[in-house]
Amino acid sequence: MQDSLYGRMAERRAAGRRFAVATVVRTSGSTPQVAGATLVLGDGEPLRAAVGTLGGGCVEADAIETAQGILQSGGHSLRAYELTEDLAWNTGLVCGGTMWILVQRDDQALAFDGIDLLPEMVGAAAGGAPVALVTRLGKEQGALTLLGRIAVRADGRRLGSLGDAEADQRATAEALAQIPHGTARTVKSETEDLLIEAIASRPRIVIAGGGHVALAIARQAAMLDFDVTVVEDRPEFADPARFPNATILQGDVPATLAGIDYSWNSFIVIATRGHKLDADCMLAAVTTPARYIGLLGSRRKTVLINEMLRAEGIPEERLRAIHAPVGLDLGGRTPAEIALSVLAEITQIRYHGTGRPLSK
Repeated sequence: MQDSLYGRMAERRAAGRRFAVATVVRTSGSTPQVAGATLVLGDGEPLRAAVGTLGGGCVEADAIETAQGILQSGGHSLRAYELTEDLAWNTGLVCGGTMWILVQRDDQALAFDGIDLLPEMVGAAAGGAPVALVTRLGKEQGALTLLGRIAVRADGRRLGSLGDAEADQRATAEALAQIPHGTARTVKSETEDLLIEAIASRPRIVIAGGGHVALAIARQAAMLDFDVTVVEDRPEFADPARFPNATILQGDVPATLAGIDYSWNSFIVIATRGHKLDADCMLAAVTTPARYIGLLGSRRKTVLINEMLRAEGIPEERLRAIHAPVGLDLGGRTPAEIALSVLAEITQIRYHGTGRPLSK
């Protein structure tokens, strides 16, 4: 959805057409949409051409009418829509809740410090470096006011300001924590809300090898909603029936591994049948932009391969992406337990977790 939404924004921009962005920035009670839901309408377009949804019904129709006005005047609109029983009965929407919808023209919604962020947003949704938008909302006597918006890149750089250094620092930290999720989240306090809209592609895991551990990793990764790819040269192991939830690439493993189109949100796990093949796969993997490269094996084997990579002149920046031996020390020994260890480490890295027991 993100990819198509931002792509449709880019189409309007390329055609020289202004568009309005309407976003649900806060909800309370039962509502037909969640915070972060977005609708886009181009200048002069019929209502049926709108992309995305705010939940339908007269609320969405009113927001679209507001968007048409914003397209002409600029500025912004921040309005609460109370979904009363009468409104629910007439429109089919669930009742009892309230949605706050922010409407802005594209030149305000997507510009930060004079920089048009749309190309980065399109790139992030397609697999490039992720980015997050942060909207600061003041709360007073049940009313919301727009206090500012910033953008935060994955490297921590901030575009724009929320009005004071403390707010900027807090919002940046919250955005960096949310970026790995690629979803929207609201951070609430007594006096204000922060809506964090993280834009990132679906995580992808590429597994070199098709043995028992690779099979367990692929199965568990699919349960975690990874896009799973398995690279294997042996026909009996490169069987789609063996990996029903994965893309199978059969061929020379190192060469195939090096030829894959990786994104910022890509993870590689090397679990082949031998030391030499592992080493060749590591040489291929470090030439990619994958953010994580895990190597299955003994500590002795991983030390030897790391020494080989340094001797080959691999930059330290890429060596830091290597996790060898791969996984967290959970004490397990079976293929499923090893897979759990590997994916636990990847999850910890994705979400900047500490790995400590939650009971401590």
